[in-house]
Order: sequence, then C-alpha cells, then structure tokens
Amino acid sequence: KQQIRRPWQREGADQPPVSDSRRMNKVMTKGKLLTTPTRLLKLIVPLPFDATHDEKGNKGEFRSLAQNEEIQPLALLVHPQQPLSYLERLIQAELPPVRDEDGREKMPNIYFLAEGSERDETGQKTKLEREESNIASYSGKGREGADTPPEHKDWVRWSSSTEIGDFIRDAARGREFAIEITGHNTELRVGVPSFNDRTHYMRVRLRRMSRKIDELAKIKHECDMLAHRGAHRIAVAGFFALSGWWGAVYFLTFHTDLGWDLMEPITYLAGLTTIMGGYLWFLFINRDLSYQAALKTTISRRQNILYQERGFNPEKWESLVHEANALRREIRTIAEEYDVDWDETKDLGGEEVKEVLEQEDEKSGK
Repeated sequence: KQQIRRPWQREGADQPPVSDSRRMNKVMTKGKLLTTPTRLLKLIVPLPFDATHDEKGNKGEFRSLAQNEEIQPLALLVHPQQPLSYLERLIQAELPPVRDEDGREKMPNIYFLAEGSERDETGQKTKLEREESNIASYSGKGREGADTPPEHKDWVRWSSSTEIGDFIRDAARGREFAIEITGHNTELRVGVPSFNDRTHYMRVRLRRMSRKIDELAKIKHECDMLAHRGAHRIAVAGFFALSGWWGAVYFLTFHTDLGWDLMEPITYLAGLTTIMGGYLWFLFINRDLSYQAALKTTISRRQNILYQERGFNPEKWESLVHEANALRREIRTIAEEYDVDWDETKDLGGEEVKEVLEQEDEKSGK
C-alpha cells in the first residue's frame, strides 16, 4: 500500500523497465537465421544504425551516421523462394541513406557474400581446387560444421536474383555468410542454419504425427484382422450351408417318398434363384462377378462397423498419413540438398510406423 501511495520512494522507479533488456543487445554481434513453424525464415541482424536515430538519439538532419549500440536487432521474415533482392530492399529500408561523390543521397548497396566451394568439411582447400577442377565440394553442416581458417576463406558475392533458399543451401558449406553494406563500411555476419535447423519444426511435427499414426495404426490393424476373420467365417458358413442343402436334397430324394420327380424341379428352381440373386447382388454393388469382389465387399462393410465402434475415423487417418508422407518427402528433399543422410526411423519412432506409411503411400500411388 505504501508503494501505491508513495511510488516515488520505490528504489529504481525512475529507471525505464526496458533499459536492462536493451543493454543486452550490445553483446549481439552476429546475426541469426532461424526457421519458423510456417516454413518462413526469420533473419535477425544487429544493425549498427537505423534510418532515424544515431548513437545519441538524434533524428532528422541532426543525426549522424555513427553506430548506435542501443538500437534493437532487426527481425525480417522471408520465404526461401524469394530472391535476395527482396531481402536487400528490406534491409535498405532500415538504413540511413549515404551520399555519393556529388553530395546526393542514395540508398546503400547491399551485397551477400558466401564462402567459396573449393573446400572440404574441415574448411581446408581441396585437392580438386589446387588442380583447377570444375567440381564444387559440398558440406551441409552449416553452423554445426568446423570453423574455416581465415587463410582458407574465399568469399564469393552472389547475384541478387538468386533465391534465398538456394543461397542458404550453398552457404551451408560454411558456418556463416556476410552481408556487406557499402557506404557505411560495415559487414554483418550471419550464422547459416544447418540441416537440423532447417528441418527442426518439420521433424517435430513428424514425430507428433507419428505418435498419432502409431496409435491409430494399432486400432486399424485390430479392426482389419477382425473384419478378415469375420469374412472368413462367413465363407466357411456358406460352405456348410451348401453342404447342408446338398445333404437335405439327398435325404429327401432317396430316403423319402418325394422322389426325384418332385425334387428335380425344386433343386433346379432353387439353384436358378440363387444364381439370379447373386447376379442382382453384384449389380447392386457394381463390382466384378468374382469371389474376391464379394470378399472385399464383405470385409469393407465389417471394417466400417468396427471403425465406428472403436472410434476410428478413416478420413482423418488418410489425411494424417498423407500429411506425414508429404513431410517425409520434403525433409528428404532438404537432406539431398544439404547432402546429409537423414535417419527417418528415429523421427518416426520405429520401423512399424515407417512400414505403415510406405504401405499407405503405395496404396495412394496405385
């Protein structure tokens, strides 16, 4: 209550609440390129200055171009398929203009530099490079790889028309890439995401879906087994019914006074009626006249009944499996681009889920 009545007596009341957090930005000297759940890339760069303030907080014509350590790092969301020129314009919008030789203001040029390709995974120049080969070595470890010795760094400037995703994949052979700002004599270093970074949220989603698929697969397998057993029992019951009919006709024909003269038209009409009934049934289900078609129809109806009893939704199952297979293909594509061997069994939770997804993928492909 005393603090509410006399807040001026509280220690540190005259200090802004965000001052401490802003001071922490002084230690950020290297940018980051992060992945997001929406497959966008989040670029965080510690700009040494912005378009409105200088180091003393001056604005407009009174500002200078000195570095300002109190400026918050800049966060940008970009799509991997957007060109580097788009990222260049975003960064230019946050920078103050520079003056050319005639004293006119212009926007500073932004260049993106990545380490060259004539090196191995340890950062050493390869033998192929010394022999002037046209084959580029590759390692997709990104920031997880070994640091490149300064004497082996060979920076290459990339065209602004290059897609951001292609630039990052090629820059992943090193631990970082550089953003050069001409006119301010400033170069920003940004850590390159590795394969694990690029696919982190994808693999998290895949693991979450794999657990659901594993649970639903057990229910589906149990229902399918019961449906097949039920269809087999129906087929066996049909055989015993035909055997009973044959025994009844035999007994009535040879062991009673009815005789063959009466039983012959009865058996003829009964057989013809059975054939007509089966023909109409196949016309109703619109399937081929075969035992396999009748068996599949019987199993399918039994499966639907069991699915409803166990709370299994086939549409949800198909959607979940389709999404999981799409994620697997996307992660495999990124693994090929990064030249990394991805062990999907660990993210899927076992060989059982992998087999289920492969079987469902084959069914959908037929």
